[in-house]
Amino acid sequence: MGRPNGKKASTTKVPKSKNNDIKEKTEKDTSESDSEIKVLRRRPKRIIMETESEESENEIVLSQKATKSPGSNNKTNVQNSLIKDEKVESKVVKRKRVDSEAEENDKGIEPKNDSKKLNNKKATIKKEEPNSTIKKISATSTTTLTTKAKTIKQETKTVKQEAKTVKQEAKTVKQETKRKRNDSDSDLEYRKLASKSRNRTSAKKSGPERKKKKEDDQADVEISEKKKGKQKETKEASDAEVEQDSDEEDDEFKWWQQNADNDGTVKWNTLEHNGVYFPPPYEPHNIKMKYDGKEVTLTPEAEEVASFYAAMLGTEYVKNSIFNKNFFKDWQEIIKKSSKNPPIKDFKKCDFTPIYEYFEKEKERKKNMSKEEKAAIKEEKKKLEEKYGFCVLDGRREKVGNFRIEPPNLFRGRGAHPKCGKLKQRVLPEQVTINVGKNTPVPSPPPGHKWKEVIHENTVTWLATWKENVNDNIKYVFLAANSSLKGQSDLKKFDKARELKKHIEKIRSDYKKELKDKLMATRQMATVIYLIDRLALRAGNEKNTKDEADTVGCCSLRVEHVTLKPPNTVEFDFLGKDSIRYVNTVEVEEQVFKNLRIFIKGKDPKKDMLFDRVNTQDLNKRLSGYMKGLTAKVFRTYNASYTFQTELKKLTDEKATVAEKILSYNRANRMVAILCNHQRSVSKAHSNQMNKIQDKIRTLKYQKMKAKKVIMCLDTKLKKKYSDLESDLEEDWIIEHEKQLMEKERERIRKKYEKDNETRKEEKKKLLTEEDLQQMLADVDEKEKELIHERKIAKIQPKKGQTIEKLEAQIEKLDARIKETKLMMVDKDENKTTALGTSKINYIDPRISAAWCLKYNVPTEKIFNKSLRDKFKWAFDVVNKEWEF
Repeated sequence: MGRPNGKKASTTKVPKSKNNDIKEKTEKDTSESDSEIKVLRRRPKRIIMETESEESENEIVLSQKATKSPGSNNKTNVQNSLIKDEKVESKVVKRKRVDSEAEENDKGIEPKNDSKKLNNKKATIKKEEPNSTIKKISATSTTTLTTKAKTIKQETKTVKQEAKTVKQEAKTVKQETKRKRNDSDSDLEYRKLASKSRNRTSAKKSGPERKKKKEDDQADVEISEKKKGKQKETKEASDAEVEQDSDEEDDEFKWWQQNADNDGTVKWNTLEHNGVYFPPPYEPHNIKMKYDGKEVTLTPEAEEVASFYAAMLGTEYVKNSIFNKNFFKDWQEIIKKSSKNPPIKDFKKCDFTPIYEYFEKEKERKKNMSKEEKAAIKEEKKKLEEKYGFCVLDGRREKVGNFRIEPPNLFRGRGAHPKCGKLKQRVLPEQVTINVGKNTPVPSPPPGHKWKEVIHENTVTWLATWKENVNDNIKYVFLAANSSLKGQSDLKKFDKARELKKHIEKIRSDYKKELKDKLMATRQMATVIYLIDRLALRAGNEKNTKDEADTVGCCSLRVEHVTLKPPNTVEFDFLGKDSIRYVNTVEVEEQVFKNLRIFIKGKDPKKDMLFDRVNTQDLNKRLSGYMKGLTAKVFRTYNASYTFQTELKKLTDEKATVAEKILSYNRANRMVAILCNHQRSVSKAHSNQMNKIQDKIRTLKYQKMKAKKVIMCLDTKLKKKYSDLESDLEEDWIIEHEKQLMEKERERIRKKYEKDNETRKEEKKKLLTEEDLQQMLADVDEKEKELIHERKIAKIQPKKGQTIEKLEAQIEKLDARIKETKLMMVDKDENKTTALGTSKINYIDPRISAAWCLKYNVPTEKIFNKSLRDKFKWAFDVVNKEWEF
């Protein structure tokens, strides 16, 4: 017998063939189950419990609502249903709900309206109200469901925690996998390892982590409507960011994980770009210079060149007679092109000051531009970079290096260059050769122009090339430093240097024997290799000193560059690359000293070559016999990296602070810079920079002193402990420092006042008045009086919330910062005459730095700026902490 207005509760087993129908029914029942939990909170006395049971591999169990049955069976059936429901694990309920919602999302089904379901439910409940048995047990069912809801809440929290743990574990596994890659001389081995590691990490993420994430998202069902809305919105935004970052990481081309089997001949298969950006045509400013005290009018072309010189007034260049002579000669040629230009024949009668003053005013105007003007310039720059700053290489978007054609100007050169001051002419499209893929569109030249040539050469890495007029040097546009092609080039360079360690002992053994060879040419070759190996000298090439700076290398040394001091000391003094003077006194092996004395004998010091039977071509040919591609430059890279690694091991203390480790790192770097002669003159700003750092240390000590005074006011017993109040802080410095602090605070308030009023004006709100500003400034005046009073009584009263514990913690932090700043000061002073960047970028294998950071827990941003971290990203992905060069 069935109950009126109801159906008999039953559990049905459904075969696999009806899975689709079951799925729809399951979704409906699960959705209703969710609604009932919400209804429970609003109308607990009218809720009727539904039964659910676990699904198995081969069947899905559908729970149907309990219905009326005759007589006493009525109560029994409902009670059985409740007991059965209590035994159901909350995880099953949750899983069904998650699966149901996930399937709806996959199908693009909109969530059902809760209010509509609630109304339907109310109708059902109202219909079933007459049943007296159900009324009697409604209180019991309410209690049971409330308990169940609490259980679900608790389990939700647990699931969230588990999800976080799984995510953290996956992240840790990924990091550890990177670090545990085997150190191998073979590129292929570590690239394969990296690839396997990536696959393992991906597999982990696709398994438990994603499953947990689904459960974590679903757990928000228990949150109230308002809170749920906000949290869901925040979570979705956060998930979107994570997903975007993940996509970018996945899309990134990790060329170092690819199989590097090609011989390096073909650099790319397809290449597409938009060409190069030419500087805009010159716009005359019509500011008249003076000649012999009178204003003169110049044609735009002549005015442009005059402006190049005027812009350099006040620099060291215009004090150089060679610079002035070359400029004036080229400028006169431009002047003679047009009869409209006045006859200018004497450089000393020229006065470029009016143009210089115009440029100074322009600089000031640009500084004071409005936000809108600056934003417009920034937007224009961004558009240019978007158009010319990227290319498509083998289907990948990669960044281009300097895509701008060099604008016309005066050549400056480095050191005492004989051509400094000459006019660098404007480059036209007709001088530029474009390199692009065969089946891709050729970039368009500027209107009215055409390219010199368009080629499709995939064995080179440049996108465009032209020849400049001063030194006839070939200029190129390459991909950016962090591009795949540049990265591959760097990796091959450092791997070649690393390969040299397998041959270095053989090479050294050979040249030591040949130092005593009967043939003079062989002796000279052995001596050259010795100097290149031991002193990291450049090979050097013969040059035309009339057109180029008189810079030399090992093979092109003249007798005048070397001084011998018995028994075995040699002094070198010559101009190296970029006219950097190389001065070094070294002790050499006895046989090397003897050889140098023989090579010098009977030669003219100023004209004759020290090694007259050796040239760079012969040297590299000899070296390539030991190892394919071995040149003098490889020795330089090898010695720089080897020296750096050796010094790092010697200087780094595992127990030291990060600041102390960085000081050790920079000291090792400096040893390499000295080896490679990466010297520089002390900058004019060095003294000011040191004074600023010293002031920073004093400021930290001032803060420490104030904290000590507050502690002594809080507890007089601690006076003895904190009686030392930074004795190196003089009274005059403290007075001046406090004045500066207050002045800076007033300036900050004025700027904030102006900025706030600008914002209020845009938002059409009431502006702050002058009285508001004066009130804020008056507060600063009161603060200044308070500081003066504290200084007089030598006491500082504690502020609300200040405790001895907090102040002691503050002093501890200040001590750490003082120590760190002092180390920075030492580091800066030690490196004032050495350029660390050149060796770090070009000669030291970045994998040494990467392994060192991992081993000693030093953040990579402490040693590499963002551009270098991007450039050497591959290095941090292929080493573990035990990796060695």
